[in-house]
Amino acid sequence: MSDEIKKNNYSADSIQALEGMEHVRMRPSMYIGDVGVRGLHHLVYEVVDNSIDEAMGGHCDTIGVAINEDGSVTVEDNGRGIPVDMHKKEGISALEVVMTKIGAGGKFDKDSYKVSGGLHGVGVSVVNALSKRMKSTVFRDGKVYEQEYERGKSIYPVKQVGETTKRGTMQTFYPDDLIFTQTTEFSFETLSARMRELSFLNKGITITFTDKREVDKDGNFVQEVFHSTEGLKEYIRYLDGNREPIISHVISMDSEKGEIPVEVALIYNTSYTENIFSYVNNINTHEGGTHLQGFRTGLTRSLKKYADASGMLDKLKFEIAGDDFREGLTAIVSVKVAEPQFEGQTKTKLGNREVVSPVSQAVADMIEIYLEENPNDARIIVQKVILAAQARHAAKKAREMVQRKTVLGGGGLPGKLSDCSEQDPAKCEVYLVEGDSAGGTAKQGRDRNFQAILPLRGKILNVEKAMHHKVFENEEIRNIFTALGVTIGTAEDTKALNLEKLRYHKVIIMCDADVDGSHISTLILTFFFRFMKELIEEGHVYIAAPPLYLVKKGNKKEYAWTDNQRDIANEKMGGSAAIQRYKGLGEMNAEQLWETTMDPNFRTLRQVTIDSLAEADRVFSMLMGDDVPPRREFIEKNAVYANIDA
Repeated sequence: MSDEIKKNNYSADSIQALEGMEHVRMRPSMYIGDVGVRGLHHLVYEVVDNSIDEAMGGHCDTIGVAINEDGSVTVEDNGRGIPVDMHKKEGISALEVVMTKIGAGGKFDKDSYKVSGGLHGVGVSVVNALSKRMKSTVFRDGKVYEQEYERGKSIYPVKQVGETTKRGTMQTFYPDDLIFTQTTEFSFETLSARMRELSFLNKGITITFTDKREVDKDGNFVQEVFHSTEGLKEYIRYLDGNREPIISHVISMDSEKGEIPVEVALIYNTSYTENIFSYVNNINTHEGGTHLQGFRTGLTRSLKKYADASGMLDKLKFEIAGDDFREGLTAIVSVKVAEPQFEGQTKTKLGNREVVSPVSQAVADMIEIYLEENPNDARIIVQKVILAAQARHAAKKAREMVQRKTVLGGGGLPGKLSDCSEQDPAKCEVYLVEGDSAGGTAKQGRDRNFQAILPLRGKILNVEKAMHHKVFENEEIRNIFTALGVTIGTAEDTKALNLEKLRYHKVIIMCDADVDGSHISTLILTFFFRFMKELIEEGHVYIAAPPLYLVKKGNKKEYAWTDNQRDIANEKMGGSAAIQRYKGLGEMNAEQLWETTMDPNFRTLRQVTIDSLAEADRVFSMLMGDDVPPRREFIEKNAVYANIDA
């Protein structure tokens, strides 16, 4: 059989089963990370990744994803359809092998897929194992085939149920509530962000995402259609829509170097932050890796070469550092690697050494051509680099002052901090409280053994619009650094947060349940996202949820966190209860604050997580930037989740 015929003959022989799937249900976190909200959504990504792999191979251009009214999810594509003929080794249909054997998939046959995303073959069978029910429908060779499963096991053999002119695969699954005990409810926003991301990373594909649980004002299901013709170039415009660019064009390239497809897009803006997002086979590599190393090397080398030749650095009294070339930069690096090797804590760091050189060369060539063809932009970029270098020196001095004043440097803890007596950080928590008044109440109501209180005066600095040295000079921000005991800068990364001496493993933001409180919470979260991202990524940041109402009648009282809870409580008390609306923490006494918001047995804490760094970056730049219309639109769209006073 010739290579060409073999390549296009996607049949049962292309499917290889690696091992059994018995303990997927016993150890689900090994396969999907966790069994919480993140793991639940990972199920959808795994099924969609199969369709994306078909698209990357040139076999599919349309994908439909739907959250159904009954809470299940359906993913359909117009690819080749999973093979249904008999698998020689297993003695059952190839479809059943794919669905019920872990590690079975065409992704392991290099002739079927050159590269693939997802968990490299384990995806759809793991989804099946963790679903109470699942149904596969295949449109192939003019016929319709289907098979259904219960908790990973087939109910009946694959059967033909009709004829069709369509082709492709449709999967519907119901997450198992025995596994996902926290929730089986999918978030439209979370899935929408991932579908948008996939459409940018795979230009030319159309992804239609429908939520059949909700209808719009016209009575139609809520739906978004994602399609990108320019790929990463469009992605950059979307991410940087709320920032002011300093150059006239998005710099981009899409090429193949050393058999590694490399796609890059970047732009410079007036901000003081560096935002680089990297992907391997559509997987967001949060921890970076060799492709990011190649990007930074290529960018620095070509910009340094131009800056030196221009003579603009001649009067500078100190060396330009790599960081200086990336201030105000938003960039996306996407590579496709046949056999990626992942490292790091969360297996999201690319380790393939052979990727460095192709990416570096591709980026250097792209930058050199752009600078040569756009001399005005070139000068603007170099001027930005010089300003960044000067600001870095100022920030270094300010940061050193913060470091000296931390408890490590012997400068003592902030005077306003009411510390706890427990010495084990894993058992300790600190509340960042808005204002001295609420701080005083929280001090009286807390458990002094393990709860510390740090009152913050007014609204902290908006770090989104501040130069780095101004951030480190800000008293409230210095107090946060000092109280937490963390420092910035390690031997490997001068910007990384060092959490070795973190004094509290729960950092809880507690603000009033009104517009000002929401704004202060957002300011603090923006600071954490820009300067203490590791704190969020390692699960240390929480938001307290004080009640909105006290419903009281005689000796009966109930707290309510929503209007619906308030109405139910009022109804239970006969409909004539006294209702107190809490506009601030200061309206509660110490006992009330403890029993509603601080007592670990009864309080509600919302852990802050980052599903998509790129989307989080876009939202923070929009909320904290100067552009009012998109901020108003975001608040109006999300007003159902926000506590906004009229």
